Amino acid sequence: MQYDENLIRSVVSQVLAEVGSPPPIHNGGGGYSGRHGVFHDANEAVAAAQEAFLQLTERTIEERGRIIDHIRRISIDQSEELGTMEMNETKIGRLEHKIAKLLTLGQRAPGIEMIKTEAFSGDKGLAIIERAPFGVIGAITPVTHSLPTITGNAVSMIAGGNTVVVNPHPSGKRVAAEGVRRFNEAIYNDLGIDNLICVIAEPTLETADAIFSHRDVRLICVTGGPAVARAALKSGKRAVVAGPGNPPVVVDETADLDRAARCIIEGGAFDNNLLCIAEKQVFVVEQVFDAMMSAMERAGAARLNSGEIDRLTSQAIAVVGEGEHRHQVAAKDFIGKDAAVLCAAAGKNVAADVELAFGETDYSHPFVGVEQMMPFIPFVRARDVDHAIAMAKESEHGFRHTSMIHSRDVRNMTKMGRAMDTTLYVKNGASMAGLGLGGEGYLSFSIAGPTGEGVTTPQTFTRERRCSMIENLYVVGSPKNV
Repeated sequence: MQYDENLIRSVVSQVLAEVGSPPPIHNGGGGYSGRHGVFHDANEAVAAAQEAFLQLTERTIEERGRIIDHIRRISIDQSEELGTMEMNETKIGRLEHKIAKLLTLGQRAPGIEMIKTEAFSGDKGLAIIERAPFGVIGAITPVTHSLPTITGNAVSMIAGGNTVVVNPHPSGKRVAAEGVRRFNEAIYNDLGIDNLICVIAEPTLETADAIFSHRDVRLICVTGGPAVARAALKSGKRAVVAGPGNPPVVVDETADLDRAARCIIEGGAFDNNLLCIAEKQVFVVEQVFDAMMSAMERAGAARLNSGEIDRLTSQAIAVVGEGEHRHQVAAKDFIGKDAAVLCAAAGKNVAADVELAFGETDYSHPFVGVEQMMPFIPFVRARDVDHAIAMAKESEHGFRHTSMIHSRDVRNMTKMGRAMDTTLYVKNGASMAGLGLGGEGYLSFSIAGPTGEGVTTPQTFTRERRCSMIENLYVVGSPKNV
């Protein structure tokens, strides 16, 4: 999701009573101890995070695990309260999925167990490769998953020995600040270190730039749209960039259509399609197209006809920019709204518990090319699987983010995987299976496609250090080498 510059610049600069920043408390915990990570000034936030980093370097890996355990416990035990807070503030998505994201990240985000040391030994001695922290990491998080992204990143970054300063999306700033405050308070009460995670209470473009350019920020991690990704890459610093996606689905003539329908609804409807990995458009071979549409209806999705799709499109797709920069985007009032809201705009009444709307469009339809982030999915006819894959590849815009196929033909799976070259590629499952939810693997909400790190882990936020001992400590070698 892109930052809306007008929205950012119009943020009211009032002090939030529940997350206001008191003067620094000078005590044994450091000059900024007592702030619990909430700051209005970006330079102060970086200074506090740097102070916390120096304290963290004196602690053991086991203590990093204790720190992470507090983040996990709060994310799990307080998921309902914090998820509700995020829903009330952002007003997009589905409440049960806001709660589920925090709960799942608390349970599944990888921690210190992924920090591994490598060793090489031989006649010339011993070399070990250890993972060292960068220091203070500057991060930007999206409105689509404000506190969940902070939670997952904090676990990974602290596991790697780093601290982090977050510039959240303005529309998710309050829950971000409250979650960070709770994390830091629990950590401080146990281990005496404060401000391991810092957040800007009133985020703006200026505070983001201050974080990007600060000399003590050693690494940047950005989760967001193209504009934010470009800014990070131009910062002159190492950047881990989780950019936009427009994930396509291909359904061929060999697919289990009822299974495919259930998976498309599960992934495409989760949090009202706010996930960057979620199914956005589906290409079905002509031979099974009508049967696939029937399978979607059997699975509980609401089918819109061409007139209803036209009415929805006129309201849910907007045009922005001027001249050569003029382009279509998802209308803000419809992003993350329930399927029933979209259907009402289309002139169709459906039950409130309907999770997904769908309908047939041609390839040139705006819902195919725009990362719409709303629970309406266009279905496009393809002559055959090659035609479907070609349209899927073009519609993904070269983001190389996520793609899916439903097929029993291994050759078709292989063909699409090679053509798409996406960071996540899911066969016969919902999009979330690519993050270990219904499939194998680990979970993160920062998927760094543009910079190549993929699904981020604690190891992503470390740098490699090699230590060599020459002609010693290879204890199984020949005595003549001693």
